[in-house]
Amino acid sequence: MADSPSKPPEIQLQIQLDDDVANGTYVNMALVNHTETEFTLDFIYVQPQQPKAKVRSRIITNPKHMKRLLLAIQDNVAKFEARFGTIEITDPDNPVH
Repeated sequence: MADSPSKPPEIQLQIQLDDDVANGTYVNMALVNHTETEFTLDFIYVQPQQPKAKVRSRIITNPKHMKRLLLAIQDNVAKFEARFGTIEITDPDNPVH
């Protein structure tokens, strides 16, 4: 009987969450841009009747992580809608808002 290849030991990842990060930041707009090697996500809060909006957070990631994020978001939106009902988008021509 041949030896099966051994699996590398499983690593337990410990994730730290600082208090200010744990409080979160409210945003109501996102911009997504990309190059061949990176995706950039800018998260913005737009105040009603204000001509300026400030980027509250910027995330830069690689295409593989972006695809994983997309799949995780799709999965979570599907679970949310299964539990609470369809999320209606008020402006189908501008799905980012």
